[in-house]
Amino acid sequence: MQSVELHAHSSLSYDGRDPVELLLEQASGVGLDALAVTDHDEIDASLRAAELAPEYGLVGIPGMEVTCAAGHVLALGIQEAIPPHLPFDETLDRIREQDGLAVVPHPFQESRHGVLEHISKDELATADAIEVYNSRLLTGRSNRQAERFARRRGLPMTAGSDAHIAEMVGQAVTNVGTDERTVEAILDAIREGKTTVEGKRTPWRISFRQAAGGAKRRVKNGIAELLQ
Repeated sequence: MQSVELHAHSSLSYDGRDPVELLLEQASGVGLDALAVTDHDEIDASLRAAELAPEYGLVGIPGMEVTCAAGHVLALGIQEAIPPHLPFDETLDRIREQDGLAVVPHPFQESRHGVLEHISKDELATADAIEVYNSRLLTGRSNRQAERFARRRGLPMTAGSDAHIAEMVGQAVTNVGTDERTVEAILDAIREGKTTVEGKRTPWRISFRQAAGGAKRRVKNGIAELLQ
């Protein structure tokens, strides 16, 4: 059994704060086996984290959080960035062309780019897995909806901290049923539904701080682009 963080953001994300070294240090410190850095529409930091991970005793899973036309999709196990704003089905196809795993995070929360505002539940069911526990939801309702949906459709289930600061890495963990410590073995086991999830909600004060920090960075980046 491997204990895996599948949803974390570095400073390369517009709303992330910390470099990958701090995320890896936290993942190792809380006893995880593997970490996926999933920045918004960026992959460079994740590739670096995957390269550095063995130095921290971890498996590094490369990936990103793609902003498709319907909302957010986690692309795990890829080596090249997936373009944003493609249709949901094409985004999944692009991920699978790289032998990646397409996981839909927080699908029932429209305010955070959940895809169900724009696609049907039948379309959602074509994903490889559903994130059924996201630590950053202020209530448990959306998580419960996601879990019920995944169970009814027989879809693999994952959890993710959706960490935007290093301290929150490991808040929500996917336990993956494999003894092999490789990216391929972990992703294959998730595809086969060999997972259990556990986690606790991110304290609201930290969620607020993360959101405020992300808004501040977006404004700063916007001003910088205007001045170029």
